[in-house]
Amino acid sequence: MPLIPQSEPSASKSARKTSRSTLQRQLADGSESKRRAAALGLAEIDGAAPLLLARLADEPSPLVRAALFDALAEQNDADTVPGIIDLLSSDTAEMRNEAVTLLQKMSTAVAGHMAPLLQSPDPDVRIMAVDILRLLPHPDAPLWLRDLLMRETHTNVVGTAIDRLTDIGGPEHLAALREVSTRFADEPYIQFAADTVIARIENIAAGSAG
Repeated sequence: MPLIPQSEPSASKSARKTSRSTLQRQLADGSESKRRAAALGLAEIDGAAPLLLARLADEPSPLVRAALFDALAEQNDADTVPGIIDLLSSDTAEMRNEAVTLLQKMSTAVAGHMAPLLQSPDPDVRIMAVDILRLLPHPDAPLWLRDLLMRETHTNVVGTAIDRLTDIGGPEHLAALREVSTRFADEPYIQFAADTVIARIENIAAGSAG
């Protein structure tokens, strides 16, 4: 009977440590291709998300930044959500857009942060919060949008929220849509957008009833 080699847990553990250490070093000091490979390699190592997030602030290459965001999505670490949210205030449009896309992929982890995001004092952040909701598969998304419409005073935020309701609006949004249409009576786009969504919701309801 052939002998079966015994595993060596200590050696295996050491190899994993070396691998993480090497990838971390390459992420900080390697060439662009090595930094990209390191980011993707760290995606498969538990607990590497803080390293990936920290690197984003200093990474000059768009190619490597894209790999870092992909790796963060793979890690799906709830502890990194506040740091990713901070990127919504970045001076770089690419960074803001990538942060929105990443948060859309972290529906469970980001859910607890949506209420404060939608109440941010910065209207641009509120707009990005609505953008996150565009593809966020969370059952409370319709409720968050309804509550936003009822209190929002910024025209662009209201317009973005109404656009989102084109996809997920239901009868529970009709009162908020009519109220916001009255409140923004001097804004032709808001009137048009609200009327369009209201008509769509009523048509769907009529079709279902028929």
